[in-house]
Amino acid sequence: MGRYMLSRSLRALLTIFLVVGFAFTILRLSGDPAMMILSADAPPEAIAAFRESWGLDAPLWQQFWGYLLNIIHGNFGVSMRDGSPAMRLVLESIPATLALALPAFALNLLIGIPAGIFAALHRNSWIDRLVMSFSVAGHTLPSFVLGLLLVLIFAVSLGWLPSGGYSGFEHAVLPVLTLTVGGAAVLARYTRSSMLEVLGQPYIRAASAKGLRWSQVVTRHALPNAALPIVTIAGLMFGGLIAGAVVVESVFSWPGVGRLTVSAVGNRDLAVVQAALLLITVSMVATNLVVDAIYCLFDPRLRANSGTNH
Repeated sequence: MGRYMLSRSLRALLTIFLVVGFAFTILRLSGDPAMMILSADAPPEAIAAFRESWGLDAPLWQQFWGYLLNIIHGNFGVSMRDGSPAMRLVLESIPATLALALPAFALNLLIGIPAGIFAALHRNSWIDRLVMSFSVAGHTLPSFVLGLLLVLIFAVSLGWLPSGGYSGFEHAVLPVLTLTVGGAAVLARYTRSSMLEVLGQPYIRAASAKGLRWSQVVTRHALPNAALPIVTIAGLMFGGLIAGAVVVESVFSWPGVGRLTVSAVGNRDLAVVQAALLLITVSMVATNLVVDAIYCLFDPRLRANSGTNH
């Protein structure tokens, strides 16, 4: 297991480095922050002074090398807008994002897993077809479209819920629901597929032949063996919720990491964008590492072969 996790950790560090490098390069090649912050009408001397003060006049490789050294020393830069530490701005927005991601993740598990199990146990029935139809619809519908539809129905037409804001429980209902629909749909599909694969195994028939009740066969034999792929998808989904909140927070004017990132991109506030992307990347990579560790703990074959295969 040690070699397996070491290999995964090295891959995680490489992933973070590649994402940081790609984001750093794209942000600087896609436009000049000096033009956005000072405006194109600013005197050339002011623009040149701005670039020099922020190190934007140096070669790109030199800027990136300095950025990496600053990260190692815990310096993530400051906002070009107000001079606030970039990472502090990002960290201050995390509670708002978690206020959406955690309830949505819990609802994904509570809705998606039981729906997938129920559909698998009633394979090819009208219940199975109904669950899978909703699953496909929820998975294919973009979150921004779903969010706007929910606003149109529950905020505009019915007037039951506010269309945006961040001041109470009722403001979180629609964005949480938007994040839940797609995630629960994906989890239901994978749970059904995993359960069907397990239910077709010989040991399931053997357990039934021993006289065990079907409920015991499902809970003692089918569910534990079908759990590993479900755990993997659920873990990836949790990491994806933070990244996926970018669109949802923008639709509902929710002051989380996603909305901060979109605002910083529009303002060309490079340090804030880089800090937000770094945090999102680390959260997703860390989630994947936790999933890998769980997978390794619960799969004896992976533990036995980790020394040779990885």
